[in-house]
Amino acid sequence: MLLLIFLSKTKWKGFSFMTASFCFHGFKKEFGVQSVNSFTHRLHGNASTVQRLTPPEPRPSSRESKCRPRRKACQPVLNHFDSQYSEELGQQWLSARDVLLNPHCWQFGVLLNRFSDLTGVLSQLKSLGYYSLLPQTHSPKSLHKPLSSGAHAQLQCLVHKDPLRLPTQRHRSGWLKQYYLLNAASLLPVLALGVKDGEKVLDLCSAPGGKALALLQVATPGLLHCNEVDKQRYEWLLKTLESYIPPSLRDTVIVTNMDGRAIGGSQSESYDKVLVDAPCSNDRSWLFSPEAQQGELWLRERVQLPHLQKELLCSALAAVRPGGQVVYSTCTLSCAENQSVIEEVLTSCPGVEHLDLEEELIGSLSKHFTFAQLQPPLGHLVVPEQGRTWGPMFVCSLRRIS
Repeated sequence: MLLLIFLSKTKWKGFSFMTASFCFHGFKKEFGVQSVNSFTHRLHGNASTVQRLTPPEPRPSSRESKCRPRRKACQPVLNHFDSQYSEELGQQWLSARDVLLNPHCWQFGVLLNRFSDLTGVLSQLKSLGYYSLLPQTHSPKSLHKPLSSGAHAQLQCLVHKDPLRLPTQRHRSGWLKQYYLLNAASLLPVLALGVKDGEKVLDLCSAPGGKALALLQVATPGLLHCNEVDKQRYEWLLKTLESYIPPSLRDTVIVTNMDGRAIGGSQSESYDKVLVDAPCSNDRSWLFSPEAQQGELWLRERVQLPHLQKELLCSALAAVRPGGQVVYSTCTLSCAENQSVIEEVLTSCPGVEHLDLEEELIGSLSKHFTFAQLQPPLGHLVVPEQGRTWGPMFVCSLRRIS
């Protein structure tokens, strides 16, 4: 009760949002619905200061000493992954395993923020050896488009062939960050969703906010509803949006702290498109569980995840309008949390069909990403390998037809 009273009196500056209680175990979210309190958080800050980029932190090259690991893997988790993924992925697991066990091999994408002052940023990044992940059809002048523009924004993500990492920009009141560091494969669900200006979009499991930020780089939706059930991650989401999004979008972006499984029932047929970046057994993080006992606990809880993921996906399909699109994604290689969830939903939810991603999109990204040959062939799975360390990232697109 004290927590609820404190929250009801908390004052922020920008988004309208709601909050509900929750609990969180490891990297998996446990959901519980209780009373919901409303209060307001408003964004602040303008893109007024130009900050010169600092050279990337030096990291060992994948060509030098095969990126020897500096962190110890959790043996129970590694044993479990070896058993499961060797069967599901065959030889591809060996290359993925080598990357996942060696964090110093990991590459980082740089997502530019069109709402900040990007003067000179693109040229600085290119001088450091970065290049565009996606084919660019606009000039650098289009990086900072006015919000009133009817044309779609050009998503700008730059990558490097080596495992370089730019310093993370600090949050400063009154200044919008210029870039967001991410696993470039995490943009695949955003690109698959294909948001257009004016559409109503729900980001059902939104924290930490990278995909919401990317959605706003692609287009200016009529509404972007970002939801996150976990309280700590919810606060992280708010801070991310405050650091990147201008006050002029405060009437466009809504942030809620609710059980995503309940939104489909309370807001049925309310959205044009829904993104379900579901809680999953995050392979990169789980391999480095701090203690063997913690890793074993997560593995026991792992069997419950597909049921939760299915419930979230069904909620998303209820929330989208007939004819609308839902994109489901995870950052795990697990078939049980990927294709099997899609299969079960297609079987149990009438009026839903699988959508193939555009061949042009997959073809252009194949220059950078390694895709697995999935059986059954539902969705696409990015598998990390040396020199192309992006992923894991699974994405599948569905359409509600009735």
